[in-house]
Amino acid sequence: MQPAITSKLPTAGITIFTEMSVLANEHKAINLGQGFPDFLMDDQLVALVNEAMQQGHNQYVHMNGLKVLRERIAEKISTLYTNNVRPDTEITITPGGTYAIYTALTAILQPGDEVIVFEPAYDCYIPTIEMNGAIPVLVPLVYPNYSIDWDLVKQKITTRTKLIMLNTPHNPTGALLSTNDIIALQNIVKNTGIFILCDEVYEHLIFDGKKHESMLRYPDLYERSFVCFSFGKVYHCTGWKMGYCVAPTALMKEFRKIHQFNCFSCNSPVQYALAEYLKQKDKYLQLGTFLQQKRDYLLQLMKQTKFKPLPSYGSYFQLYSYKSISHESEKDFAVRLTKEYGVATIPASAFYKNGQDNKVLRFCFAKKESTLEEAVNRLMKL
Repeated sequence: MQPAITSKLPTAGITIFTEMSVLANEHKAINLGQGFPDFLMDDQLVALVNEAMQQGHNQYVHMNGLKVLRERIAEKISTLYTNNVRPDTEITITPGGTYAIYTALTAILQPGDEVIVFEPAYDCYIPTIEMNGAIPVLVPLVYPNYSIDWDLVKQKITTRTKLIMLNTPHNPTGALLSTNDIIALQNIVKNTGIFILCDEVYEHLIFDGKKHESMLRYPDLYERSFVCFSFGKVYHCTGWKMGYCVAPTALMKEFRKIHQFNCFSCNSPVQYALAEYLKQKDKYLQLGTFLQQKRDYLLQLMKQTKFKPLPSYGSYFQLYSYKSISHESEKDFAVRLTKEYGVATIPASAFYKNGQDNKVLRFCFAKKESTLEEAVNRLMKL
């Protein structure tokens, strides 16, 4: 008798990101689907990693992350969000933002717990909840602005609600939490045992003079929050898979119990390099302006096509409607675009458990101008 696996994710296949990237490679398409830059990162940061290696910083650092790096992150948080987090007990360096999300959810979820998840949702949220035996309670964002219906959220809260998941700036829509959203959230969780997990990996990619409403700004929200970040999205080095989680001491204690057995220690020379690089505040403070220029450039180019933009106020991404072009499903249209026109995108329906189809595709604009120009030249043929 052969051993058989009872899958914890019986309905899961390969992710849409992998699927579309494979298709893009097969058809030599321009990949505006997956969220990574095609331009080079700062030579100085690369040199700092090389220097750290040559200086012998190639062995394990502390499980929680390099102390000086955590101290620099704490300084940044204090400056940006007036929150004096303790680097020794409230910050842990992780191999990427997705890992931080997985570890936070695994640290607190028990079988039967309910988690409020807003859809469209980044693809790791629901599988991680389900792997921990918890139940995702899905709340659709209101199309086309992808705002939160807080009255509906109130209706979804039960005695089993353990956590509310948030993502700002939002992937895939580019929506942001507003001050009114924060007030509504505060009212909902006040005097409850509900936790918050906020995915803020695009914290510096904010456009049009908007404000990033981090959970770190609000003491009453932070006291119940895990807040997850990514160096890869900030410094154009997504392949490094480096991030961190910030949480109050009691929550971080549980986070680290999982972390120590799953990762133990992250890339040492990269941590030394990031600690030095973080001294240059302009490198992250100017990121929003840099990416907004790319968003605006793609917007201008796309006026030559039949696609219609939906608002994007942050992240690497903008959704575009193709309702005036085709009645095909988002998946079918995205596949045809890749095969016949050589431009790969991501169907927004992939971010819904039920595959909700609004006839929109996600485009990544974190690309060289020449890449965006060639992509639009191809899309103009539609």
